[in-house]
Amino acid sequence: MTSVALAVTDGMLHFELSVAHEVFGSAPDAVTVPWYDVTVCGPGPVPFGPFRLVPDHGLDRLRQAGTVIVPGWADIDVDPPADLVDAVRAAHAAGARIVSLCTGAFVLAAAGLLDGRRATTHWAHTDALAARHPEVEVDPDVLYVDNGSVLTSAGKAAALDLCLHVVRLDHGSSVANTVARRLVVPPHRSGGQAQFVTAPVPAQDDHPLTVLFPWIVERLDRPLTVEDLARRAGLSSRHLTRHFRAATGTTPLQWLLAQRIRRAQELLERTDDSVDVIAAATGMGTATTLRRHFNRTLGVPPDSYRRTFRTRAGAMTSP
Repeated sequence: MTSVALAVTDGMLHFELSVAHEVFGSAPDAVTVPWYDVTVCGPGPVPFGPFRLVPDHGLDRLRQAGTVIVPGWADIDVDPPADLVDAVRAAHAAGARIVSLCTGAFVLAAAGLLDGRRATTHWAHTDALAARHPEVEVDPDVLYVDNGSVLTSAGKAAALDLCLHVVRLDHGSSVANTVARRLVVPPHRSGGQAQFVTAPVPAQDDHPLTVLFPWIVERLDRPLTVEDLARRAGLSSRHLTRHFRAATGTTPLQWLLAQRIRRAQELLERTDDSVDVIAAATGMGTATTLRRHFNRTLGVPPDSYRRTFRTRAGAMTSP
């Protein structure tokens, strides 16, 4: 999956293309794992609003990629070009992982890759996707959908969520978090399934949560109550909850649980510590409690997560 091809043609949206290139185009300085080899594939010079893009290769090169990214399609009332649809279909048949961003889902649907599958797209166009392709199970309420070899995202910012999810699948949550920090965005956002809110960056330096977030993360191994957090922030429990709702969309305890789960992911990926040791290090107390919350949040138990991640990591680094 280390080779990533960005599929472009006249009518694509430049924001989604830029997002994908920003995430996969270069690794942050702190990341030492082998990074992606990115190419841009298209039928020829492509106009992108006020910009003009000259692809590296033709669309036939998509078949050689491990992952193909299809950016948003500008006019959903116009059928996507047949050569693009054919090239995406051929790439999937050759074993590529296909990722659509925003209305790029219409290209995947035209290629038949979403038949019988759950998928999403920009909320303003979910009804159109469902009407035009009734064989697709369109979900308008999520940021992205991962079907394994076919992934779709909702609109605009959700494209970044899905790109970070792909990095997380390939390299683990620690690397994805590093990429997110470089982009000054939360590694996860709420939106269903295994997506949950983590530490966004408050807009003001004097925001009461700016100092509180790192203080919490440094103490995940300790029992923390809402009262503890409120006292640290110099707020009442009621005002703290209000600030959390505004900044993260969730409650202090739900946010804290998300941080504990994220830390457990990192320890499962990077250490051989037992589930009992990780439960203590993340403030879960017991392995039973960790397993319950981990399974409920991510859909798999900790041991299975560790095995799956290490299998993927081995495949990514093998020659």
